[in-house]
Amino acid sequence: MANNKKPVVTIINRHYPPNPGITGEAAWDLAKYLDTQNIDVQIVHINRTSEGGGEKREPFGKIYKVGSIYTGQNEAIRFIAAIFDSISLLAKAIGVRKNGIIICMTSPPMLAFWGGMLFKIFNVPWYFWSMDLFPESFYADGKISATNPFYKIVKRISYAFKPKALIAMGYKQAEYVNSQYKNPVDTLVLPCGVITQQHINNVKPVWRTDDSKIYFGYCGNIGLAHDERSVVELANSVNPAKHQLILALYGVKADKLKSQLKDIDGVIIVDNVPRSQLHFIDIHLVCLMEKWTHAAVPSKAVSSICAGGSILFLGNENSDNWFMLQRAGWRLNPKESIKNQIEELLRNITIEKINSKKEESKLLAIELSNLVNNTYNEIAIKLKSN
Repeated sequence: MANNKKPVVTIINRHYPPNPGITGEAAWDLAKYLDTQNIDVQIVHINRTSEGGGEKREPFGKIYKVGSIYTGQNEAIRFIAAIFDSISLLAKAIGVRKNGIIICMTSPPMLAFWGGMLFKIFNVPWYFWSMDLFPESFYADGKISATNPFYKIVKRISYAFKPKALIAMGYKQAEYVNSQYKNPVDTLVLPCGVITQQHINNVKPVWRTDDSKIYFGYCGNIGLAHDERSVVELANSVNPAKHQLILALYGVKADKLKSQLKDIDGVIIVDNVPRSQLHFIDIHLVCLMEKWTHAAVPSKAVSSICAGGSILFLGNENSDNWFMLQRAGWRLNPKESIKNQIEELLRNITIEKINSKKEESKLLAIELSNLVNNTYNEIAIKLKSN
């Protein structure tokens, strides 16, 4: 008799709705699609909430919550707690997986590190969904040197246990991850931040007071991975008669920046810019420290494009944010004077040039949506064939 049982997939991540974190939202989107393909989806996540840039959504799928041993802000304790959280998540996922594939994301930071070892021990097939990369991120934010023997050992172990497939944020990240494995793995590209069927609010926000001006914006997380120099230099260079800079910031650098920039004419600080109003910003600032190239691929670049805006990107040209989206933006070279580059941009920028970039955004948004749908379909086909 034929086996007509539905395939089951288990997704592991720290965040999941109703938590508004963007990685949890990405997991939710994939789960919803897989359900339409007659695949049962199980989610294993930490039972907590945190600040995040996504939208609040109702949980979907069969949910398994794991408690965290620490929810405070002490960095050293958080690191230790992340190890326990990762192992708890993995133990639960292995216990409930029902012989299906496990899709392992990268939060908590060492989740895939421990996952690779445990999946090998228990003979569990898994896919690696590489949001942020670890231990590369520990090097990137200065916690450890790239020449440190412990770092080298952890990195070697991280890439010693190959998944059945890699789900990467972009083509350049995929290229980097595969370069770390002895042999490339089956690879899919799934950019994070693609907005589909987004509600558009055409009522002008209170900060959009003059359509003759150019509206720049940084709306989202400004953390260790982000190069805040573009925000600071643009704030100090805007001409309030021609430009406005809208800031809606959260993250470890947010409070310092808001305090530093709050009294500058032409800078408007708000609590939040809803996705439905992102289209009122002409140019979205996106910035990534060079050390974080490939270790992180900020989703705000993609969501800004999908909202119809253009981007001003400060970062390495090999980042997927630039490699995939450059048609709809401008780039600041992090090795040159940020101030001089921004001043030159402001001298030459026009509404016509911005509108030309926005036209490219419309085309890119369609291409990105198609890429996501195709990748979702490929994942579904692979899960059904296992």
